[in-house]
Amino acid sequence: MRILFRIVGVLLVLGLIAGAFVSWSMSRASSLPATPVTSVAAARMLLDPITDGPNAEQLRHGQYLVRMGDCLSCHLRADGEPFAGGLGLNTPFGVIYSSNISSDPSHGIGNWTPDQFYRAMHDGIGGHGQHLYPAFPYPWFRHLSRDDDDALLAYLKTTPPAAYDPPGNQLIFPMNIRASVSVWNLLSLGQAPAAQPPQGAPPEWSHGEALVRGPGHCSACHTPRNLLGADKKSHDFQGGLLDNFVAPDLTGNMRTGLGRWSIDDITEYLRTGRNARAAAGGPMGDVVTYSTSLITDEDRHAIAVYLKSLPASADVDVAAPDAASMKRGAAIFSDACTACHLENAVGQPAIFPPLGNNAVAQQNDPTSVLHIILAGVRVGPSPTRPSPLTMPSFAWKLTDQQVADVSTYLRNSWGNRAAAVSASQVAKMRGKLQLDKERLTDNSGDR
Repeated sequence: MRILFRIVGVLLVLGLIAGAFVSWSMSRASSLPATPVTSVAAARMLLDPITDGPNAEQLRHGQYLVRMGDCLSCHLRADGEPFAGGLGLNTPFGVIYSSNISSDPSHGIGNWTPDQFYRAMHDGIGGHGQHLYPAFPYPWFRHLSRDDDDALLAYLKTTPPAAYDPPGNQLIFPMNIRASVSVWNLLSLGQAPAAQPPQGAPPEWSHGEALVRGPGHCSACHTPRNLLGADKKSHDFQGGLLDNFVAPDLTGNMRTGLGRWSIDDITEYLRTGRNARAAAGGPMGDVVTYSTSLITDEDRHAIAVYLKSLPASADVDVAAPDAASMKRGAAIFSDACTACHLENAVGQPAIFPPLGNNAVAQQNDPTSVLHIILAGVRVGPSPTRPSPLTMPSFAWKLTDQQVADVSTYLRNSWGNRAAAVSASQVAKMRGKLQLDKERLTDNSGDR
């Protein structure tokens, strides 16, 4: 009996560790190549019309669900074939590589049965009976119906076969023991009851809720995780950390969330990756390129209606920044940033975003601001905005203290209010982004 208890205890520990690991499981390995600039060409295959045939309606449905589920973002490595996998997903315990879901019968899922595919989508069990890590978002995809899953598989079997085997996962013990995921499933995987629309909600609210919490799996990035790696239900859509970015607050918070955005602002952002308030870069840029820019106006509108109904997250007290840091930051901003964002930070709508009352700039965690300044960022292209606008890296030009000063300045100017940034925070981010070789020495406050 004692041995049995010990085994159960070990499994529980493994499950807890695996759950904690899930918190970061959707992060792309920053040390690996980024998705190529030719991403619009890869996305076009998701728009190719499906001609009439015996199961054309099912195939069209499956194709659309692939768009809605953003399948291509994770199953396309740099310079790889669509759906061949091999994209590294970064975790604190190593790298997981996305699988090949092309129609190849040996390397992909060309020989999978509908039952096997349904079990993977619903229970996280692979074609050989192995537990899948929740880097594959089956906790959200399980909300799809059996007909949806059958349509998805039918469409994926029409994609070009890719004879490619992704690298083996690089996980430390005990993360490499897949059985631990079964404990996490037992403790964290549940089917939540259908949400009831708030009083006075428009008819499309329920449709938007189903898209956001199901195939869109928005909370996978935009909700923080508890110790088990499950969503913190009390902090739904209040922002999460991934891939050295912050997936921002999507609630009605006026400072960090979508409180200042209209429904039209949200739909335009989902359609083009940019609007008068923001531009989609980092992981969200790929979501726009491979998913939200390819779905219908009706679905984008329903998503926006639902997001605008989310109650505002609680605001936090922020101490006033150091006056000397603000003065230094203002000088750096004038020198390095005004060519695009202009002297008063109004930006150029739909090209260079304004920085005043900017939700990304004001996130409680400055990770995204530091990432963008140090490494630069590329705005995801879309069919209507095919040019992938890029902000350059300033890691070579600015010291840690200078980045801290300009970050503090832009987070506390033009109506913004957020915690000051320290040079040590910048140094830590520079290391995470593997930009240490571009570290500058600040001897006098000037370069």
